[in-house]
Amino acid sequence: MTPHLEADKGAYADIVLLPGDPLRAEWLADNFLEDVGCVNRVRNMLGFTGTYKGRRVSVQATGMGLPSSAIYATELIKFYGVTTLIRIGTCGALAPQANLRDIVLAVAASTDSNMNRQTFGGLDYAPAADFGLLCDAALKAETRGLDVHAGGILSSDIFYAPDGYFDPWIDHGTLAVEMESNILYTLAARNGVRALSVLTVSDHIVRGDKLSSADRQTALEDMARLALDVAADQPNTPPVSVTA
Repeated sequence: MTPHLEADKGAYADIVLLPGDPLRAEWLADNFLEDVGCVNRVRNMLGFTGTYKGRRVSVQATGMGLPSSAIYATELIKFYGVTTLIRIGTCGALAPQANLRDIVLAVAASTDSNMNRQTFGGLDYAPAADFGLLCDAALKAETRGLDVHAGGILSSDIFYAPDGYFDPWIDHGTLAVEMESNILYTLAARNGVRALSVLTVSDHIVRGDKLSSADRQTALEDMARLALDVAADQPNTPPVSVTA
């Protein structure tokens, strides 16, 4: 047990999907996993473990923002031996070629947060996705006819940004903005594990359009199945390090 996870050792699979929203974690467990059980309810940050296509998989909510995500990713890696973490979430498109319902695979994640600068003495660090997971997700997305974009994203601390805030990121080809992937990729690199963010475009920051509730649900199903199919293809791996 940790301050934020009550699960016993071994309760989490070696692969964990990480939605921000606890209710999205519950929805994924209820609709996609078999032989599933709830393994965490601390602070209502729901976690579940079950099987998908015969492969043991867990899902754990992380909350919003880099600090909250860092807590759960750190505890899953260090205390439960998780070796692969796949974020599933929504993003706001910045690039003109990205449209509603499209899938964004975050090759690398920039940030306006100071979390990494505290580690690197004020310098910028560019964390990236695991290449194997990225290639597998891109191939699967294209095979099933999903509109997919792979490239750089922004993990921002700011949800309600002032006008023009994202202009420098747009000018440098950033595909989309969300709030978690940068620290996930950083922690994966620091601890020698694998990470990938699979994101659904739920709104377009520049054009102002956004998905309806019904369309959002369908789009999230595409993302969930894609991430789970990637997870199901991965070989079972032993824990990297379990410190408590």
